[in-house]
Amino acid sequence: MNIQPLLDALGIQEDAARALADDLRTQIAELQARLQEAETHLEHLAITRKTVTALADRIPARADSPDLPEHPDYPRILAVFNEAAGPLRARDVCEALDHELLPKNIEGTRAKLKRLVKLNVLTEADAGNFTRKQ
Repeated sequence: MNIQPLLDALGIQEDAARALADDLRTQIAELQARLQEAETHLEHLAITRKTVTALADRIPARADSPDLPEHPDYPRILAVFNEAAGPLRARDVCEALDHELLPKNIEGTRAKLKRLVKLNVLTEADAGNFTRKQ
């Protein structure tokens, strides 16, 4: 029996499998490089957020700002609304302030937003949607 055709067929399949494996290794290397770039970018963004948040507490309120309650979140809340394109909910503000999205934090933020409504700084367009008073 001549097994040469069988060995030739096996050789062709081995070459194809080897080429596929090489191609996949190349793709993995490229994806690992892209992943490293993305992780580095995320790290830089986290550092930037931390720095900006720390600096926001040190920025004095503008002279035309109303008298705000003595709490570091109030100027930061106003900064969030200055950047917002539309109404925000307490949960959105918590996220922007980098607070954990726990019920106690969301409710505390909602209370602060309601207080800013009473101080005539914010308006509550409809239940739970707050905007900067124009």
